[in-house]
Amino acid sequence: MNPASIMKIMNAKNKFTANHPKFVCFLSAVFSRGIEAGTVIELTVTRPGEAPITTNIKVQQSDLELLQELKTLSGQM
Repeated sequence: MNPASIMKIMNAKNKFTANHPKFVCFLSAVFSRGIEAGTVIELTVTRPGEAPITTNIKVQQSDLELLQELKTLSGQM
């Protein structure tokens, strides 16, 4: 990955963190203890003027392996 791309991603991450500090703190709290297989993650999206839509996933070992790979990649930035 070239330095310009890395800077672009880091700037976007910093802006996201500034715009959504509670969400970033939430993620930090959740991931500080780690996620294990069998954990259920639920997500609700509520658009203006529409009913909420909710889904969930039950984390599998393969999901954890993907997250570890992403973590490894982000450490290289």
